[in-house]
Amino acid sequence: MISIQPAYIDDALLLSQIAPKVHLESHGHSAKAEHHEYYISRKLSPEAFSIELSSPENIYHLIYVDEQPAGYSKIILNVPHPEIAEGPVTKLERLYLLKEFYGMNAGKALYDHNVKIACENHQLGMWLNVWMENHRAIAFYVKQGFTIIGRADFEVSPTHTNPNHVMYVKL
Repeated sequence: MISIQPAYIDDALLLSQIAPKVHLESHGHSAKAEHHEYYISRKLSPEAFSIELSSPENIYHLIYVDEQPAGYSKIILNVPHPEIAEGPVTKLERLYLLKEFYGMNAGKALYDHNVKIACENHQLGMWLNVWMENHRAIAFYVKQGFTIIGRADFEVSPTHTNPNHVMYVKL
């Protein structure tokens, strides 16, 4: 059984336990360990999540499969992108699922949940950045109707960036 729940400040510790694992599962081979350690300590710590969750523009959700935490998402409404003429549009900043839950339609359920929120808030589209070597994620987004519209660099540490596709879908 899949359930999706909003994440609150009280969920910062849980998110900080899930996020590093899914980050390393999907990006672990993209940089040296010390670069990932830097990123995790700055962006995926309980303190970082507390700050993120206290900001009303950040919309986080946790997904559970059979009552086990399986992943999480973050969207931000009304975030324009220079390559997208129409607006308002939503930025899908994070959509992560632990590998053990692949193939259970949990990622699709979490994605659909975020699309529903975007549509309820009159967003015309959704965009995201995805690491160019994350072929599984790219295939997932293409299946949802996303197209590549540009390129961006994702900073893992001050001395390492990963090349990303910017992808967009009309809602």
